Amino acid sequence: MTAAETAAARRDEPELGEGVHAVLATGERPPRPSALTMALTFGWRGLLKIKHVPEQLLDVTVTPVMFVLMFTYLFGGAIAGSTGAYLQFILPGILVMSVLFTTVYSGVTLNTDVTKGVVDRFRSLPIWSPAPLVGALLGDAARYLVAGLVIVVLGLILGYRPDAGPAGVVAAIALVVVFAFALSWAFTTLGLVMRAPNAVMNTGFMLLFPLTFLSNAFVEPSTLPAALEWFVGVNPISHVITAARGLMEGGATGGEIGLVLAEAAALTAIFAPLTTHLYRRA
Repeated sequence: MTAAETAAARRDEPELGEGVHAVLATGERPPRPSALTMALTFGWRGLLKIKHVPEQLLDVTVTPVMFVLMFTYLFGGAIAGSTGAYLQFILPGILVMSVLFTTVYSGVTLNTDVTKGVVDRFRSLPIWSPAPLVGALLGDAARYLVAGLVIVVLGLILGYRPDAGPAGVVAAIALVVVFAFALSWAFTTLGLVMRAPNAVMNTGFMLLFPLTFLSNAFVEPSTLPAALEWFVGVNPISHVITAARGLMEGGATGGEIGLVLAEAAALTAIFAPLTTHLYRRA
């Protein structure tokens, strides 16, 4: 084909821009999804990761079972005189401890996304910028719920009987999940500060272990030395355990529940903006 024939053929073809426009502009542009929809989409992403790698649920299934069995049958007779009596005391504490330990993985997951470049891909999308953060934490809330249910079901099998009935158990789990959601913001901040997922995990557990064991989860604070008793009294985790125990036993006061909610609000108010700021700079 000569140059003249090629030029004539090109003139007969429709322009590329018109062809693309005809294909793409087939209707009205769909409305922009809301911030909640975006966050829920990223939350579903977190749940899909569990679906494809179910081993991620080991920390919210096997670990809580080990805690309940070990503490109840190793220390029950020595501390409370019988395993049954100690189970009634310790189960709300194990519930809080198991759920709060799971919050560390929020920071680990976020750090993994940052170090692997996933966050850079999210930034290229026309979405509400905090949606990946909020969605990931909403997805983690499902893990907290699973951990709570595992503890309660195992406790019922072993003989735990909540005086407040199912309503008290549901209220206690809900309160623990709310506090865990607030605490997870602190670990997402840690996840953006640390340079490796292992560092986030080690630091997170190093912070949580003393706070958890120096609480009223395992023994009555009145049996401790004065200095430790004071620390247990001001420990926020002790406040969560006291409120959860009261809800399950039917003796929780509005002040105990309000204190936990206030501490959860304070954690969110401090670490949510800090996490968002660090996330934008990551």
